[in-house]
Amino acid sequence: MAYTTIDDPSAFFQCEIWTGNGSTRSITLSGNSDLQPDMVWLKQRSGSENHNLYDSIRGAGVRLIPNLANSESTTNELTAFNSDGFSLADGDEVNKSSSTYVSWNWKAGTAFSNDASSTGIGSIDSTGSVNDTAGFSIVSWTGTEANATVKHGLSSAPKAILIKCRATDSRSWVVYHDSIGNTHHLTLNETDAKADSAASFNDTSPTTSVFSLGSSNNANASATMIAYCFAEKQGYSKFGSYTGNGNADGPYIHLGFKPAFVIFKDTATRSWYLMDNKRDPENVVNIRLFPDAGDGDSTGLNVLDFLSNGIKIKTNDVSVNASGNTYTFISFAENPFVTSTGVPATAR
Repeated sequence: MAYTTIDDPSAFFQCEIWTGNGSTRSITLSGNSDLQPDMVWLKQRSGSENHNLYDSIRGAGVRLIPNLANSESTTNELTAFNSDGFSLADGDEVNKSSSTYVSWNWKAGTAFSNDASSTGIGSIDSTGSVNDTAGFSIVSWTGTEANATVKHGLSSAPKAILIKCRATDSRSWVVYHDSIGNTHHLTLNETDAKADSAASFNDTSPTTSVFSLGSSNNANASATMIAYCFAEKQGYSKFGSYTGNGNADGPYIHLGFKPAFVIFKDTATRSWYLMDNKRDPENVVNIRLFPDAGDGDSTGLNVLDFLSNGIKIKTNDVSVNASGNTYTFISFAENPFVTSTGVPATAR
């Protein structure tokens, strides 16, 4: 059996950076040209504008803000999803003249619709877009504020799920992560520690067909909802945890690939960290963004190395390496450690 089924991760996920021109423009992704993104998460690097997240299910121009609990809004700043990227208007959050930006882009692409009463899959109807090869789906449904199950479209159980109420303000992002289990959740727009709440996921792990929800008005409000579901694929994505050692010679985290993107979160009260291979193309990696805040790029701390098969922590900073603390991570590949034809990844 081949080590991975995804020899070119850039067919399904890419980071991109650009400098704004204050006008309308198209951003062409620099990796595999077949990636038509279905989810674009972007951030101004050189200023304190909010994170922006767009997807093809809600439609271009309809924004969610990962660092805030706000409902979705129509901005028309991302105006189209293109066959090899996306188009932008001149808004400060996406394309202000001389400002620098980064985006993280995922491909789904196959539409699905589930009538739960007809199929017997789940208890709530859902629609969405899925890429089972890459283990990614976008799912929309109308919540009930009662225990329920929702079809996610994948053939394997998601390891991480980001959930947001679309229609009502003051509803925080809810994050399921396999490493903390189905009894707890994280909050993307907050620094909060993991929270014990059966109301989020009904203390039930996702299956190969559905994810479970409780009565939380964050995870399952009586309103339109959206979820971004990620299943693990060897050589392409990894969702796990590690324990900090409090030493500048920090832990090694085996991923099975050279990373392109990683998000860390201490399960105690502390900020999320987001790092990638485009803003930091060489080791040591030190440019951070914070999914829970609008701050621009932060530097001045040598955090980690991206290796051919994982990550090596290079600091005792408590944000990623407090002694005895548990850190979750979400990561995607630049290259698999070994391709299906036996070609190894090269180190930086």
